[in-house]
Amino acid sequence: MTGVLYGVGLGPGAPDLMTLRAARLIEGAGVIAYPTLAGAASFARAIAADLIDPDAQEIVMDVPMSVERAPAQAAYDKGAAEIAAALDAGHDVVCLCEGDPFFYGSFMYLFARLSDAYRVEIVPGVTSVTACAARARMPLAARNERLTVLPGPLPEDELRARIEGAESVVIMKVGRHLAKIKGVIEALGLTDGAVYVERATLPEEVVLPLADAPEKAPYFSMILLTKGADPWL
Repeated sequence: MTGVLYGVGLGPGAPDLMTLRAARLIEGAGVIAYPTLAGAASFARAIAADLIDPDAQEIVMDVPMSVERAPAQAAYDKGAAEIAAALDAGHDVVCLCEGDPFFYGSFMYLFARLSDAYRVEIVPGVTSVTACAARARMPLAARNERLTVLPGPLPEDELRARIEGAESVVIMKVGRHLAKIKGVIEALGLTDGAVYVERATLPEEVVLPLADAPEKAPYFSMILLTKGADPWL
């Protein structure tokens, strides 16, 4: 009998935004897996820290910061092999994932490697999109409106075209792309409808009109943009 792999969404950062199912699985886990970024402390582990058994085995996947995909793929290959060994030994493995596992979640890379050979269950989490909208008090879509989610690293021309053709827009992974994104939104005359949010739900959270956003943004930052009249009125 092999173990079960659980991809557990932790939500946007505040520990009390984890689901009851996620908390129950983490508390009972004998093996915990999670990613770190370039040797830094794991944000995912920090969210769940108070629930992790001190005796639990921890599988740490250190993902390098690189524009090249090969180093990160190698890190997930190694992590998947360690998880597979635990599953083959009959242990369930709870893999921690910030936000939701299947919405820009790192767990997708493990799912692709392991789901054909092992039983995998997904526990959804509160996404950063919905958390930022809540903290900004900014409804994103109603009735037949379309919501467009864009990654900040898109080329400037593509970003402009996608925003022009959208109704409500969420731009994720802002970070070092903030100046480019602000420039595109300003050129389109849409700055007044845009809100900047960083580290939503955490003590250091910042929510500002985009015009007042800082010059530098952390990776965990987002821009919300709506056009025209409020459709929910």
